Amino acid sequence: MDWLWIPFALAAALIQAMRFMVQKQMAQAGLSATGATWARFLYSLPMIWAALWLMVTLRGMALPELGERFWLWAAVGGSSQILATVFTVMLFARRNFAVGITLRKSEVLLTAAVGWALLGEVPGWGGFAAMVVGMVAILMLSGTGGKLRLDAPSASLGLGAGLFFAFSGVGYRAATLEVASDDILLRPALALGCVVILQNALMLGWLLVRDRAEITRVLAAWRPGLAVGLTSFGGSFCWFAAFALQTASVVFALGQVEVLFSMVIGARVFSEKLSGRELAGIALLVASVIALVAATH
Repeated sequence: MDWLWIPFALAAALIQAMRFMVQKQMAQAGLSATGATWARFLYSLPMIWAALWLMVTLRGMALPELGERFWLWAAVGGSSQILATVFTVMLFARRNFAVGITLRKSEVLLTAAVGWALLGEVPGWGGFAAMVVGMVAILMLSGTGGKLRLDAPSASLGLGAGLFFAFSGVGYRAATLEVASDDILLRPALALGCVVILQNALMLGWLLVRDRAEITRVLAAWRPGLAVGLTSFGGSFCWFAAFALQTASVVFALGQVEVLFSMVIGARVFSEKLSGRELAGIALLVASVIALVAATH
């Protein structure tokens, strides 16, 4: 059963690319980055808990008790994902779809470092070399006007999103490991359901204080919101299932195929074209991911 994390990670990458496509369309329709982020948690919440209820009821299962360590890791993962998603939606306003996704994919190069710091997972020298190659790719993709600029806003947003996604991945893996169950479906489903409740509470509280009008706009955008919720539900469950079976850095590394999916979506849906430098940067980042996977096995 150890190989099951592979199809879960591949499915998560495909569904996530589709979700970011819808979120970009929602942002273009007038929602703020915060509103578009809340929409994915709001509209996925009933779907997640309906699926969990059906799973438990039809299989005659009982929900295990969740300890303090679970809620700590869930809070770390959930809050980090909120910030990462906001950064990603902001990034879409500056770069095209495929490059925005690729810049965000610095997460795989940062997850190994976060995993080592929090969970003691060490990538080794081969993994470190892959990180260096990946950072070169990030510099290539962050250049403007043919020049490479480390302080470019697009680079800051992409690296920020990647860092917070790294914390969320490690937090989610730790949270799923705290669920006292051997069921490979119940563990990620329950962890995901609890995390989404926390995320909705955090974002609703923020909007009530800072931008109540955005709440009305998110509720009015229920048609694309349902699409975001559905893809968020499917993608998040697959990510959580993969994290329950494999370390976060390796899961994110395989998930880099999302770059290829996003290129197809960007060309088909948004009629985007990539420059030669951007294509070279994407290729180099994908190569660094492959090297990282090889180094961790």
